Amino acid sequence: MGPRVRQELWRRKKVAAFLLLQGRKTRMWVHPINKRRAEQGAFHNLVQELYLDNARFLNYFRMSSTDMENVLSYIGEDLRKQTISFRVPVEPQQRLAVTLRYLATGDSMHSLAYCYRLGVQTVSDCIKETCRAIEKRMLPVYLPKPTEGMWKDIALSFENRWQFPNCIGALDGKHICITAPPKSGSLFYNYKGSFSINLLALVDANYKFTAIQVGDFGKNSDGGVYSNSTLGRGMREKTLNVPEDQCLPGAEDLGRLPFVMVGDAAFPLKPNLMRPYPGRNLERRKANFNYRLSRARMTVEKAFGILSSRWRIFQRDINLMPDTTDTLIVVTCILHNMLTRPGEAEHWLREASEDVPLRGLTERPNRASLEATSVREKFADYFNSQAGMLVPDQ
Repeated sequence: MGPRVRQELWRRKKVAAFLLLQGRKTRMWVHPINKRRAEQGAFHNLVQELYLDNARFLNYFRMSSTDMENVLSYIGEDLRKQTISFRVPVEPQQRLAVTLRYLATGDSMHSLAYCYRLGVQTVSDCIKETCRAIEKRMLPVYLPKPTEGMWKDIALSFENRWQFPNCIGALDGKHICITAPPKSGSLFYNYKGSFSINLLALVDANYKFTAIQVGDFGKNSDGGVYSNSTLGRGMREKTLNVPEDQCLPGAEDLGRLPFVMVGDAAFPLKPNLMRPYPGRNLERRKANFNYRLSRARMTVEKAFGILSSRWRIFQRDINLMPDTTDTLIVVTCILHNMLTRPGEAEHWLREASEDVPLRGLTERPNRASLEATSVREKFADYFNSQAGMLVPDQ
């Protein structure tokens, strides 16, 4: 092979390699659109303007700028990334902003990526890492394990506000709708015909969560979730610092009664868990008990209403893996407790997409122990006595 032939073959190889490279799609570290994040991204423009308008800031993030700074003080260091030569990391405040906006709207991660001029994977990482940081740092502060003193304070609030003494919380379950996880079969399929994860919550007299359990399959009933929950086992084994039995105000003749939770007809009747009398056209004594129980129990219904009104991601099917969804639910409960203040509940309930329903009180009865039945009978006697009479305008 002569020199000219070799030179021609070499030239053809170079041309072929050039054409091959020209046709290949090379992956960019940062897309050109996202390189203009500081000039045109939502965080550096819209969000900075919102700081000048408290009402619009609250509407956008579902919390005030002061509350946002408070959250950042807990998790800021956990979200801080190291700056390297070819990449400037997303600052903690912007990571939190993206996460709060996701919770506040339920918008897709692609939509948030375009709005904030971030990569879709970056948005996903921001949400997951921020939620894990909030759960790690803020859970012990805003959802601590109740002490005996805390239970007594809750009971006093129920007595003063809802006129149900010896009540330490309202119990209920909420189905958080999700997109069916891959290969999950019917595990998450619930009786309403959708896929969901169960949130079991005990709520105090001021609509704050006292105890929660997240992650049970949607197919499980509220009563079954409670029986197998940490709360249910703790109540049975008496390991949750619940105070000793005490007399109801002005009714020492009834003897000492246990501190109880109130729930709807989906829950079993237990000595420490009161449910309504079943049936329609009840006698006045039982009807009065059901009314008083429903007044106290509506605190948990309203808490769920406030939760879904503030964090509208719960008004859509959450398209995340179950473990990530569990963390997200816990985080919204933590933020709910931090943000719920006296006098503000009605504002969020008015924003709810629909009225908070009162669950039916006529579901089929279940077997209950003689002790549990006796406790309910004594509460019914109390609510129909002079000492337990309902005070007007309460």
